[in-house]
Amino acid sequence: MKLKTLLLTLCMAGTATFAQKVKYSKEDIKKMETYLFNEGFNTPSPKKTSTVVLKDGSSHKGFCGKIETKKGQIYEVSLKDSITKKNEVFNAEQINEMYVYPTNAEKIAKVGKYMGNIRNFGTKKLTKNTAGGRIHFVNQTVSLKNKKDDKEFLMQLINPEFSDIISVYHDPRAKETGGFSMMGSPQLGGGVIKSYYVKKGDKVMWLHKDDFEDNYDFLFGDNAEFMKKYPKNSVEWDYLSFLINEYTAMSNG
Repeated sequence: MKLKTLLLTLCMAGTATFAQKVKYSKEDIKKMETYLFNEGFNTPSPKKTSTVVLKDGSSHKGFCGKIETKKGQIYEVSLKDSITKKNEVFNAEQINEMYVYPTNAEKIAKVGKYMGNIRNFGTKKLTKNTAGGRIHFVNQTVSLKNKKDDKEFLMQLINPEFSDIISVYHDPRAKETGGFSMMGSPQLGGGVIKSYYVKKGDKVMWLHKDDFEDNYDFLFGDNAEFMKKYPKNSVEWDYLSFLINEYTAMSNG
């Protein structure tokens, strides 16, 4: 009887140790909450020169007058050649990558959104919303929201600085967590994007906040050092950009 009790106690102690959370300092949490992804944009500017690079290696420059989308993802691009003025239409199956500029209206809207949420001042950089740089779109074959047949789309890469192992793409239809404001004051809390498209290896999937824990091992489980430092029971969805950046650095180091 005593032996059974001892074994049960040891088993419970082992389980408690296994489930024990890692505690982070306030400074660490602030760092982990910092948003490192580029801002996602949905509308190319028709007034600035866009560049489309086809799979055959040819490059086409012109003004992007129209895009066709499904669930916000681009499957067709209309381009007015900057030299010949000829209109050309390319579908996603032809395109390898594309570089466009966001519209001024959308950039201004991003600034307004940034200023309207107090949380942004501690977690985001305004330059990622208003930078005049080009947006990089990449051809990917994906099942939209993991429900449709695989199809090629042009998707905006939002972690170009640390996409060596895990690439993250903007979800134009993503929702955000809610916050609250009083009498027109800036919003408190909320503003966390709930979904992205993520690629690791040959797999591209729609990753939603609710499925983060279920996919944690797929994303990071092949790095034991990372998993020990950032076990899934100790982190939040809000830390995703930091976690991917940290995982990439630790894996490449």
